[in-house]
Amino acid sequence: MPSKPSLILASSSRYRKELLSRLRLPFTAISPDVDETPHAGETPEALALRLSVAKAMAVAANHPGSIVIGSDQVATADGQPIGKPGDFPRALAQLQALSGREVEFHSALAVTDGHQVEKADIVTRCRFRRLSDAAIEAYLRAEEPYDTAGSAKAESLGIALMESIQSDDPTAIIGLPLIALTGMLARFGLDPLDAPGAPA
Repeated sequence: MPSKPSLILASSSRYRKELLSRLRLPFTAISPDVDETPHAGETPEALALRLSVAKAMAVAANHPGSIVIGSDQVATADGQPIGKPGDFPRALAQLQALSGREVEFHSALAVTDGHQVEKADIVTRCRFRRLSDAAIEAYLRAEEPYDTAGSAKAESLGIALMESIQSDDPTAIIGLPLIALTGMLARFGLDPLDAPGAPA
């Protein structure tokens, strides 16, 4: 029986690495060298999809025969992109602005073998509670979510900031939509349920 192709995650994100490890497939993580500057007039969905494909293809070009996963996430409120705050003052201002509002997270995904590409955009809608400045500051001191778009880690204490979360995939908000990814990998011959140690 031919050996399965190697799997590569085109990312340096520890969150995506932790998520992918849930599928119990051996993989390596390689950071892609991709310019993430948005194009003029590019929608958040188009940006996330383009970057996920670009990341996957950039790594696949140097690793022929491998299956490569690329992913990118863009958060928006009222159609305007929301970046990673980087520090406490920006995160404070960001959460003050998002209090009581809905944020859309576009979690784009691409899988390629260097020739064929599958891609998808999984949308998660998060409505923030109305938050006092004291609550925001307490959250930021506890979690320091400065590397997260929207300043909220929904997989951790950030869930307490939310009034509701709507998505077809609960892992999409964290950065790697595993439901869509599992289907894509299976079509590339890497079904996690065919892996050694998976339940019969």
